[in-house]
Amino acid sequence: MKITFHGAAQEVTGSCTLIETDTLRFLVDCGMFQGGREQDARNRAAFPFEADKIDFVLLTHAHIDHSGLLPKLWQDGFRGPIYTTQATANLLNIMLRDSAHIQESEMERARRHAKGRRRPPPPLYRMADAEGVLAQIHPQAYDEPFRPHPDLHIRLRDAGHILGSAILEIWLSENGCERKLVFSGDLGQPGRPILRDPCRIKDADYLFMESTYGDRRHKDLAATLEEFVTVVNETLNDKGGNVIIPAFAVGRTQEILYYFHHLTRQGRFRNLNIFVDSPMATAVTGVTRHHMELFDKEARKLAAWHGKGCGVPLLKFVGSAEESRALNNIRSGAVIIAASGMCTAGRIKHHLLHNLDRPENAVLITGFQAKGTLGRRLVDGAEQVRIFGQQVPVRARIHTLGGFSAHADQAALMDWLGAFTRPPARSFVMHGEPEAVAALAGRMQTDLGWRVDLPEPGESFLEETISEKAG
Repeated sequence: MKITFHGAAQEVTGSCTLIETDTLRFLVDCGMFQGGREQDARNRAAFPFEADKIDFVLLTHAHIDHSGLLPKLWQDGFRGPIYTTQATANLLNIMLRDSAHIQESEMERARRHAKGRRRPPPPLYRMADAEGVLAQIHPQAYDEPFRPHPDLHIRLRDAGHILGSAILEIWLSENGCERKLVFSGDLGQPGRPILRDPCRIKDADYLFMESTYGDRRHKDLAATLEEFVTVVNETLNDKGGNVIIPAFAVGRTQEILYYFHHLTRQGRFRNLNIFVDSPMATAVTGVTRHHMELFDKEARKLAAWHGKGCGVPLLKFVGSAEESRALNNIRSGAVIIAASGMCTAGRIKHHLLHNLDRPENAVLITGFQAKGTLGRRLVDGAEQVRIFGQQVPVRARIHTLGGFSAHADQAALMDWLGAFTRPPARSFVMHGEPEAVAALAGRMQTDLGWRVDLPEPGESFLEETISEKAG
């Protein structure tokens, strides 16, 4: 067995791990790199493997940093099945089409502005590529083993990160010997609303562990909600401004809406005017409503209250571009939730362009911001930022609410690892920036006594040499 880390190694985005044996080759995730021009170039580079030689893909969840290069894989010749949960399949039907639309739209925008200069590159992939790869998806149920190849069987477990997210349990046989591989995927923070807590895994021979927040603990949820209420009420009622919330269309938007309704039900918000300006988030919210079986008990109770329609916030899902532009004429009293969550593309950039320079406004950052993104520059305290070629002064208040994260923090990651009844022969810590990877690996070595590797981008491990490598 050979394992090669083609993404999310010492970084958060671009998840893609290749596993090869004498009889098969498959990928776990095939995600897009995010974070600026350098990452765009990496997305455009040729895959470091032959796409048409990949037998199948196992997909942990729908976020673009895990799924966003699947259409490119199809474009390059991949024709095998993609195995994931039913909810993830439903989300991909929205997200991959949206991603292809963005690719085509940005190419067309660049072409219009070229003005005789060098022609812009073609889109990373087109709608036809997204349609092609969507036809390859084979949904699987949680907790029910399936066998995509005679040499392995697989089980998907609930990761509690976003709707449909999965931990992968893979039993792989080679040369008469069976090994169990576990990919944590992105783990959710236990005790959060809407989704169930991550499933506990008892054993693995090789563990592939995420570490997005491996170097920190999230702020207490009660304190986060207190700050959330204070910022929103002060901005709308005292300062007469708008609240702008960049939010991932999948997961975070639905969680933010949950809290607005939950806190309104408690009497902590009144007369809210909430605009969800993301066609994809609108569609995803519809998918979410169709998967109530994946909700926790409290989320089902709140959905029942909302269905009665008494005292609920004014909530409008914005569709057309004209409606979106009209939001920029609102000078006060609006809560605008828009994608993308890292402020790299989409309608949020227009709302930041029109609202960042006004001190009465507030921007609420509620999710992880990768290096090189506009969202990260705002979090890091930039005094001005460039949006659509314009220098925009940052006068609005920027609030980072870390307690909303859909990722498990260090304490939750260590607690999840503590459920293992025996240590893996080798643990690979990935999907984190270098500081987070090193911090979690250090805790795993010191507290658990496990042998840990910190793979570099493109690094390969052969099974016969894994035991020789020290973390």
